[in-house]
Amino acid sequence: MVLPDGEVISVPLMATDTDDLRFAVEDRVAILTLNRPDKLNALSDAMIDAAIAALRRCATDPEVGAVLLTGAGRAFCAGGDVSAMGVAGGAGTTFEGRVDRQREMHELPWLLSDIPKVTIAAVNGAAVGAGLGIALSCDLCFASDSARFGTAFARVGFGGDFGTTWQLARRAGPAKAKELFFLPDLLSAEEAAAIGLVNRVFTHDTFETRVRELARRIAHGPLVSYRYMKQNVNLALTSDFRALLDREAITHLRCGQTADHREGVAAFLEKREPQFQGR
Repeated sequence: MVLPDGEVISVPLMATDTDDLRFAVEDRVAILTLNRPDKLNALSDAMIDAAIAALRRCATDPEVGAVLLTGAGRAFCAGGDVSAMGVAGGAGTTFEGRVDRQREMHELPWLLSDIPKVTIAAVNGAAVGAGLGIALSCDLCFASDSARFGTAFARVGFGGDFGTTWQLARRAGPAKAKELFFLPDLLSAEEAAAIGLVNRVFTHDTFETRVRELARRIAHGPLVSYRYMKQNVNLALTSDFRALLDREAITHLRCGQTADHREGVAAFLEKREPQFQGR
């Protein structure tokens, strides 16, 4: 949270406090940092639950204009914690109970894709397995040139989770998605960008600065417009053209009722940069 004097403070996560996830709001950007660097930010229950709680809060927090997700240390997210897989579920846990828990955890990629704020993955290092699904569930994916991407599921005999199937099939096409699943070799950031997994690649030295600049730019933009742009693009993946045109007729004119639309028009006529308020 940014105080009136400009001081930046971390915002507590209340009932889901955990060292496995850091959360702060800086200049209208909510920053979620996966924080198990000694395990390459492999997922833990505490990390997932805290991230879900944070995203739900960001969805309705007027002080948040954009969400930035990144990893501590040299990785973005190594996916599931392989060292804990041998005891996953625990004695006495039914298959149905494990499915219920998996569905709860899948709220993380769903919220990244669905909340009415722009979500940005800042992939600073390896993003593999579930970590790949989480990164690709964000609206934008920016990568350091030292980042690496891969599915990894075939290496441990899993089938893929956290949205990887949906995201890869739509971003890279079904044939390439199957290749990435069956032959789980790591891709460089440039290779990932070439097949549509990454929006932009930055040098490692400038990565954090460039991504934060873009996140702040979005966070101070016309948020109502971004909300409907995001919803409409998501709808375009499953809708027919006529239904989407009807939806655009409503959302386009709704945006025309906002103060940001009036400010944008005024700024254009006055030949200056607009000062949006997010409403």
